Amino acid sequence: MTQSVSEFKITLAQLNPTVGDIPGNAAKARDARAQAKAAGAHLVVLPELFIAGYPPEDLVLKPAFQATCRAAIEELARESAGNPAMLIGTPWVDGGKLYNACALLADGRIAALRYKANLPNYGVFDEKRVFARGPAAGPVTIAGVRVGVPICEDTWLEESEDYENVVECLAETGAEILVVPNGSPYARGKTDIRLGISVARVTESGLPLVYLNQVGGQDELVFDGASFALNADRSLAAQLPAFEENITTLQWVKGANGWHCKGPVAPVLDGDEGDYAACVLGLRDYVGKNGFPGVLMGVSGGIDSALCAAIAVDALGADRVRGVMLPFKYTAQVSLDDAAKLVKALGIRYEILPIADAVNGFEAILSQTFKGLPRDITEENLQARARGTLLMAISNKTGAMVVTTGNKSEMSVGYATLYGDMNGGFNPIKDIYKTEVFRLSRLRNSWKPDGALGPSGEVIPENIIVRPPTAELRENQTDQDSLPPYDILDAILERLVEREEPLADIVAAGFERDVVTRIDRLLNIAEYKRRQAAPGVKVTRKNFGRDRRYPITNRFRDPGKPLPKADDTLVSRAGKASTDVFEG
Repeated sequence: MTQSVSEFKITLAQLNPTVGDIPGNAAKARDARAQAKAAGAHLVVLPELFIAGYPPEDLVLKPAFQATCRAAIEELARESAGNPAMLIGTPWVDGGKLYNACALLADGRIAALRYKANLPNYGVFDEKRVFARGPAAGPVTIAGVRVGVPICEDTWLEESEDYENVVECLAETGAEILVVPNGSPYARGKTDIRLGISVARVTESGLPLVYLNQVGGQDELVFDGASFALNADRSLAAQLPAFEENITTLQWVKGANGWHCKGPVAPVLDGDEGDYAACVLGLRDYVGKNGFPGVLMGVSGGIDSALCAAIAVDALGADRVRGVMLPFKYTAQVSLDDAAKLVKALGIRYEILPIADAVNGFEAILSQTFKGLPRDITEENLQARARGTLLMAISNKTGAMVVTTGNKSEMSVGYATLYGDMNGGFNPIKDIYKTEVFRLSRLRNSWKPDGALGPSGEVIPENIIVRPPTAELRENQTDQDSLPPYDILDAILERLVEREEPLADIVAAGFERDVVTRIDRLLNIAEYKRRQAAPGVKVTRKNFGRDRRYPITNRFRDPGKPLPKADDTLVSRAGKASTDVFEG
């Protein structure tokens, strides 16, 4: 006898919510449901905490915010008669506790609620700060199909005593398909990590899995979407594109071996292409969601500002980007020429504002105060601060946001002027090392991401890429006068920042001890600058700000010696915490 085959259509709404825009997010959900209905779907799924926007941080603790989110969910529930049902993420108060929840809206009511059981509290996540842990719960039934709804971290299995194995619970209680709403931010290499974790859950449960991720920029975080589905045999059932909104309906068919799907498979950006696309989307949404009419930036003829200008044009279009050259007596003619070629290639508004009068005026005002003191970096910083003041003045007058252009190498070692070139509202390359700035610049000259608004072809003049970097704050200055070559500097910084390696290990890897010690010292003493720097797009495993949170006042320094070995003989009960009472 042939087994009957049934069908289950799931619409994945990979959308871009805005934190706090509850009416706008609800409108997106309605539009997605309308498209799902037109496609004959039984279920439309939206990302984690979609109605609130993710991550809402401490905003979610406001009673008014909680109540407004609930009212929006209730209104969507009243509209949910007939197919499709909707799974939508929302904060939810139950029994005096606040949960990261997913609500099933069907038949004109809130048919079920599922609470996130495992709350991430590492890296950029602080969910234990604001949410209570929910219990592991069984599946929900939608159109006769038992659907398990683990929420994001509920599938990122960690070996710990307090981890609730939600997927195992769902498999044991009869789930047929796992649908996982996520708010998973982009980081280099994250696509493979997500896929590997999801394959492990499919292997353990024997169930197909749908992984839905949000897309868009939220302050430093960029969510890349790149949602996908896996069949129970671990084959790729579908892959949505990265860095763009997408609504796709997947048709699942039930046969002798359970549910199976064969949907569209889009290419996914990763590596340098992913980093560049993340920078574009992060800047676009920061400007758009915060209501700036456009951006402006200092264009120096150097590679950092050139890359930022290309990113800004790709994000916003040339008509919303303004470049300002602010030359002084140390600005070389080649810098003026290269800057002119750049802005012509990008098609942006451009003006030249010499800063000699401002710098000379500052020096005249300070002449008595500085009498008898030698010239030093103070005078160099006056140039940077004059530029910063002028850019901020234009920003105040026009409403355009200043884009600051310092790379991660400079931010790491403090090679930047506070209240000067660090002025600005957002930095798209804050998490991009200098060696990567060169790579991304070459990449952009041969490629641009889908949806980018800038021109194709070479937009960053070759001379900007090959010319030795310089701040041009004194005669014949180059960055390498003050710093090691960038390939060495960045390799050391990656070990210090991303890997937290001891100095002794870095030296053992072949780097000069004096250089490593000096870079570590610069990294430590620049913390106060970084704390005052503009936010910027996160692309690495550990960015400054959300990931790496060091105290400014901090006297610890790694002495650079091999780490002392722990003496377990001094620990009571073979290293276990002792409850003995010491009576002295």
